[in-house]
Amino acid sequence: MQSSPATDFGTARRTQLFDQLLTLFLAEGFAQLTLDDIAARLRCSKSTLYTLAGSKDDLVVAATVHFFRGATAHVESRVGAVDGARARITAYLTAVGQALDAASARFMADLGAFPPAREVYETNTAIAAQRVQDLIAEGVAAGEFRDVHAAFAGELAATMMVGIQQGRVRAATGLDDAAAYRELAAILTGGIDA
Repeated sequence: MQSSPATDFGTARRTQLFDQLLTLFLAEGFAQLTLDDIAARLRCSKSTLYTLAGSKDDLVVAATVHFFRGATAHVESRVGAVDGARARITAYLTAVGQALDAASARFMADLGAFPPAREVYETNTAIAAQRVQDLIAEGVAAGEFRDVHAAFAGELAATMMVGIQQGRVRAATGLDDAAAYRELAAILTGGIDA
């Protein structure tokens, strides 16, 4: 079944609005913005925003989901472009850091303080940790890594990923998120090398 041109335009417009909304939120956070502020900044009506979500809270959650969906696509495209477990883990963690570079400290603080959006973030962190665990298991099976407990290594990665995303690693080390993810990749893959 093909969509009509009107449906295509509607979908394209919704995607464009979500992209603009996400750019705004990533740069400035969302807690201090009202729906009126958001509508003015996006140059649309509040009723247009209500076509995206039923409330500001729902809009924040939808934008957060949109962010992680885009980040996941970016990360997986980077992983798919390389061969070997070490390169894939390095590409994965580096791409996660790059995706998070777009998020301001204000956005991350607002994300942490708003339970529905924080839940989206925590779910995605758990998925990312599982992905790292799977990549480690693939490397062990291929003989590229020594026989390590993949779940433990995945949990180690997840703990560090949360620390990076919450700003604790930056505060303790001065490393920005992308550099912290590169260090995590180096330590993780070096520590499990065959």
